[in-house]
Parts: sequence; structure tokens; C-alpha cells
Amino acid sequence: MAERFLHTGLVADPICKIHDAGWGHPETPSRYDAVFRALCTTGLIEHLEKIPARPAIESELMRAHTRDYLALARREIEGGATTLSTGDADVCPKSWSAAQYAVGGCLNAVDAVMDGRMKNAFCLVRPPGHHATASRGMGFCIFNNVALAARHAQARGVHRVLIVDWDVHHGNGTQDIFYEDPSVFYFSIHQWPLYPNTGAAEETGRGRGVGTTLNCPLPAGAGRAEVFAAFEKQLLPAATLFRPELILISAGFDSRIDDPLGAFTLTDDDFADLTRLLINLANQHAAGRIVSILEGGYSPAGLAAATCAHVQALSEA
Repeated sequence: MAERFLHTGLVADPICKIHDAGWGHPETPSRYDAVFRALCTTGLIEHLEKIPARPAIESELMRAHTRDYLALARREIEGGATTLSTGDADVCPKSWSAAQYAVGGCLNAVDAVMDGRMKNAFCLVRPPGHHATASRGMGFCIFNNVALAARHAQARGVHRVLIVDWDVHHGNGTQDIFYEDPSVFYFSIHQWPLYPNTGAAEETGRGRGVGTTLNCPLPAGAGRAEVFAAFEKQLLPAATLFRPELILISAGFDSRIDDPLGAFTLTDDDFADLTRLLINLANQHAAGRIVSILEGGYSPAGLAAATCAHVQALSEA
């Protein structure tokens, strides 16, 4: 029997555009449009297999968030609040639904990859997630998409998950959720100092989780040399010892050169090469399983170009 060819999966549902924090906000629905249009005009879309989004249910959201926070956030959003009282997450009345679909799409992507229906997947979702803690929405984030994807994989029997975060901002929420959990390894490169002012190199976990948080803070202006040194000299040895069964990427493209909210200098080719590095790592330890989830990236043209480079590399795995 001929070997079945597996495609890269794509979660991309325009329902995410109903989350709109208002005029002038950097995390805008046009981010989705820019990326989706680029996937179409480059022809990449023809090589991707669609994964449907769906609304995550409360029991799924509670894998990484408290019941009290979920009740508070829903009440405030549906009550017309413009900013969550837990932090600087700007919202509109439809943000709850958009955020539910973002999570559900990511969970469907995990299922597709874990079931062997896709070789890997990219989730074009918003709002982003890596600043949301168990009990706080903040930093443009309502639910922590990547943390919920990790917990979903574990509910399916995965024992060890590696989360790689290359957003220019530290994923304080993701770190916080797994800080005492040895079953999820969190690695982050991020600009330092910069919002949310967490992610010092000394932050390595707590209790049983000591050693499964690895932060590589880098100065403004850092680019390929500094980022690849962190990946090759710190992540790869640690991941070899950890032996992940699934790799999740918090794919923030505000670490790209000329992003208005960051001062890193990574290029589109750099993102493609970082992706290939993680593909090699996944092939060694995780049967090739990768799910990548969009985080930041606030120059529409730059976001689109970097995302296409990343997805192109995933599709060639």
C-alpha cells in the first residue's frame, strides 16, 4: 500500500475577527486578513488542509483557568466592559465567543496531529493567549491558547509537552500555569526589559517544576546570532533530556525586524530556519508532532511575510 501523504493543517476561521478592541488598537482583525490573504496569494493555502474551529467548552477552559476567572471574564465581556478588570486585556461584547473559537481551533489542531491526520498544524487564531494566567486576562489575551492545547494533549495521554515561545514578549501566563509542573517544559526568548517585565534567566520553575522553565532574555536589537545561540546552546540540550512527545510553538512574529511593539531583528528566513530546527527536534523525539499557534505580530505586512515563511517550512517537513 502506498504511503499516505500527510499535509500541514491550518486553523483559520474569520470568526476570530469579531474580537475588535477598537480603533487604533495594535491587535486588530486586520492581522487575520493580512495573514490569510498572504497564504492565498503565495499559493500556500493549496498545500494546507483545513482544520475547523469550534467553541471550547467550560470544562476544557478549566484545564488552565479557574472557574472564578472564567465567570468574571464572561460577565465583564458580555456586560459591555472595554477592558478586563484583571489586567490590560481590551475586549468587546463578542470577544468571549472569538476567544472560545480560538481555543477550540487549537484543540482541534492537537487532535488532528495526535491522531496522525496531519503531520503538523498552524493555528491562525486571535485573540492571542500567552499572557493570560490561570486567573487573569492581560496583554491582549483572554484565554491561554497554548497552555490549553498542552493540557488537551495531556488529557489524551501525552506525558511531556515542550512549549517554545519566540514572541518578543515573555509569555508570563504560560510560565505561571506550568511553573510547578515538570510535565510541561516552557522555553522563551524575549526582549528584556519589555512588557510584562517577567522572564528573568533566574526564573527556572518551582517545586517539582524546577528545571522545566528556561528563559533567555535578550536585549533590544538582538537578532539571528543571539536567538540561534539560545536555541542551539540552551534549548536543544534541555529538550534532548526532556524528550517531548509534542512540541507547541507560541509563534509571535513581533520578534521580526521593524515590528512596532518590539526591537528584535529576526527576518523571514530566520523564522523559517527556526521552524526547521524545531521540526528536526520533533522528528527526533515527538514523531514530528508540532502545533504552532499565532501570538503577536503587529506590522500587518511583516506578520504576513514571517507567517508564510514559517508555514512554508512546516509544509516542507
